Amino acid sequence: METILEFAVTLFLVVGGVFGFVGSYGLIKLNDPMSRLHAPTKATTLGMGGVLVASILHSILVEHHGSVHEIMIILFLFITAPITANFIAKVHIHRHETPKSLPPAGSDTVWATHAVPKEDEG
Repeated sequence: METILEFAVTLFLVVGGVFGFVGSYGLIKLNDPMSRLHAPTKATTLGMGGVLVASILHSILVEHHGSVHEIMIILFLFITAPITANFIAKVHIHRHETPKSLPPAGSDTVWATHAVPKEDEG
């Protein structure tokens, strides 16, 4: 049983390392900022998740008790990464797009925050 847990810890560390490397490489090599946004928020978050799962398994294997800290870190990462990505995307839209370059808003009268609703124009 101990060998299986050691193999699982190794597997999660390798998978986490690969995801972390791919996320870092994507951050450097992708061309535009909106493409670069996906590398750290997706791949690197999964990489950290793999390392933290390996840490949980290691604490069960070596210390013979579970750890809540890693679970809290995983939850924090999975909650905050999409919010951070949303903020970065909004800043990119505000700094690099004009109301004319954005796609039409459809039935909405306001796209993002570039337009002002008619009742607020007064």
